[in-house]
Amino acid sequence: MLESWNNNIFKDIKHRLQNSAMKLVQAERNGESFDSQLVIGVRDSYVSLKTDEKDKYKVYIENFERAYLNETTRFYKQKTGQYLGEHGILAYLHYADQKLKEEEKRARRYLESVPECNSVPLLIGRCVDVFVTEFREQITNECPNLIENNDIERLRLVFTLLDHTGDITSLTQALETFIVKQGLDNMLKNRDTIRQDPESYVQQLLDLYRQFSNLVHDAFSNDPRFLTSRDKAFQKIINDTSVFQLDMPARATRGATRTTLAESRCPELLAQYCDILLRKGTSTHKKYSSEEIESKIKDVLLLLKYVQNKDVFMRFYKGSLTRRLILDTSIDNELEESIVIQLRAPEFILKLQQMFKDLKLNRDMNEEFRSVCPSSRNNNTMMDSFSFKILSAAAWPHPGDKIDVSLPAQIEDVLPEIEEFYKKKHSGRKLTWYHTVSNGQLTFASKAGKYDLDVSTLQASVLFAWNHRPTNKLTFSELKLATNIPETELKKTLWSLVSFAKLKQQLICYEPHGQSHQDLSESSLFWINYDFTIIRAGKVQTRGHINMIQRLQLNTEKGREEENEEIMFLRGERTKEAIVQIMKTRQRMNNAQLQTELIEILKNMFVPSKKLIKEMIEWLIDHRYMARSETNISEYVYVA
Repeated sequence: MLESWNNNIFKDIKHRLQNSAMKLVQAERNGESFDSQLVIGVRDSYVSLKTDEKDKYKVYIENFERAYLNETTRFYKQKTGQYLGEHGILAYLHYADQKLKEEEKRARRYLESVPECNSVPLLIGRCVDVFVTEFREQITNECPNLIENNDIERLRLVFTLLDHTGDITSLTQALETFIVKQGLDNMLKNRDTIRQDPESYVQQLLDLYRQFSNLVHDAFSNDPRFLTSRDKAFQKIINDTSVFQLDMPARATRGATRTTLAESRCPELLAQYCDILLRKGTSTHKKYSSEEIESKIKDVLLLLKYVQNKDVFMRFYKGSLTRRLILDTSIDNELEESIVIQLRAPEFILKLQQMFKDLKLNRDMNEEFRSVCPSSRNNNTMMDSFSFKILSAAAWPHPGDKIDVSLPAQIEDVLPEIEEFYKKKHSGRKLTWYHTVSNGQLTFASKAGKYDLDVSTLQASVLFAWNHRPTNKLTFSELKLATNIPETELKKTLWSLVSFAKLKQQLICYEPHGQSHQDLSESSLFWINYDFTIIRAGKVQTRGHINMIQRLQLNTEKGREEENEEIMFLRGERTKEAIVQIMKTRQRMNNAQLQTELIEILKNMFVPSKKLIKEMIEWLIDHRYMARSETNISEYVYVA
C-alpha cells in the first residue's frame, strides 16, 4: 500500500509539501507563528514511506533533510553579511551566537534525531560554516582589542563560536601574542626600576600572570589550550633577553673564548628576591609576616617553572643561601630546608641538604668544644660568643684561594685548639681555614657613643690595625703590611669602610678621595673617624647596631665572567653525560632523535643549544665514546 502511495501520489506532491514546509520554517525565522506540527507531519510522511528498516530514512535524508540544510544555508547567507555590515563585528558576535542556538533548537524540533540519522550535527555544521567560518578573519581581527579591554563576555562568545569549528588556533595565538607584547612592554617601560629592585620585577611578573590567568579562567573556562598559550607566553617573557640579559660564554670550555651568548637575567633576579625575603634585616623581609613570606616564596617557585635555565637560578640561589647560613642571617632554617626540597633538582638538593646537616652537626660540636677547650677554662671572655663552622668541601661553594689574614691574638690562640679537638674526633681529616668567609661583631667607641658593628674578618683585620695606634693616619702600604691582605682584596675591604652607602658619617676617613676602590693607591691615607655617629630620624643615636658586611664575597677573586664560565662548563659536562647515557641505552641513533631525547632529559635544568650539543658530540667522538655510522653520516653509534 505504502509503495503504491509513494509511486502514484506522493511522488507528484512531495516537492510541493517539502517547499511548503520550508516556507513555514522560513516564516518562523522571520518571526511569524504557526502550528509546528505541520512541518513535523511532512517530515514524518517521508520517514513512513519505507517499511524496510535498512532504508527507512533514505527518502527523508535525500529529500527533507537535504532541502532543510540547503534552505537554512541559503537563508542565512543573505542575512549574515547584511547584519555584519549594518551592525559591526561586536554586535554580530551576539547575533551569531543567538542564531546558532535558535537553529540547533529548531533542528531538534523539525529534523530526525535518531541514531540512524546525522541530521542535527549536519545542520549545526552548516550553520557554523555560514556564521563563523565565513567571517573567521573579521572575528579573529577583533580578538586583540577584546583581550586588551578585558572584554570577558565577548571573548567568551568568540571562544564559543570558534570552538564550533574545531580550530581555535587564531584565538590562542592572539592571546599568546598579546601577553608577550604587554609583558615585554611593561618590562621595557620599568626596566630601570626592576633592574635594581628584584621585588618590583617579581611583582610585575606576578601581576601579569594573575591578570591573564583570571582572563583564561573567566573567558575560556581554563580550557587547557588557553592555559598552554598563557604558559608559552610567560616562558617567552621570562626567558627574553631584549630588556636585560646575562652574558654567558659561547662555549662550554674553560678559558676558551670571550664570545658570549645572551640569556635572560630572570634566574638571577628571582634568586636575589628569595635572598631579600629570607635574609634578616632587609627592608623587604621586615614588611611581611612568616605566612606572607612563605606565600611569596611559592610565587617565586611558580615563576621558576617557566625559567629555561634553572641551573643559573640554582647557582645564584646556592650562593645567597650559603651567605645566609654562614652569616647566620637566615630568618628560618626550617623554611630554607623546605624550599630546597621544593626546588626538585636532585643534583643540587643532595649538596644543599648536606649544608643543613653540617650546620646541625656544628651546633653540637661548638657546645662540646666550649666545654673542653683550654681558652674557656682560662676565662677567655670571647669564647662565650665565639663559634666555628666546619663544612664539607664537597657540599659548600669553594671560597676561592686561601688568604692568611692577620687575626686578633685571642682568635689566633683558639684556632689550634679547634684543630686538635676536631682531629681527635676525626683522624686523618684536614682543616683549611677560610677567613674571607668568616665574620664577627666589634664594639666601636666614638665621641658620641658605643656602636656594635657586624664585620667580615677582613674588615675586622683592617680595624684592628689601629688598636695600638688609634689616632694615627696609616697609608695603604702600612695597612697591607699590618693585615697581610692581598692588595685587590684590601682595596675592596677599605672601600667598604670608607664609603658605606647606609651611613651619613663613615667609620674610616681617607684622602685623596676617589670614585671606587680602584682609585685607592699606595699613598692613600686612612684614619679612624671618632666623630662617627648613627643618625636615625634626624637624631644622633648614642647606641646602635650596623651590619657592614653587605654581601659576603664567597670567591674573593672570582668575578661574574668566571661564574658564568663555570655554569657553561657544567652544562657541557651534563650534556656529555646525558648523551652517553642515551647512546648506551639506544646503541644507534640519528642526530634528530638524539637532540630530542637529550633536551627532554636536560630541560628541567637547562635547554642545551644546538651549538652546545654539536660541540659535545664532537668531543665524545674525538674521545671514542661514540662514532658516526659508516653508512649514514647523520647517525651515531655507541662505542663500548
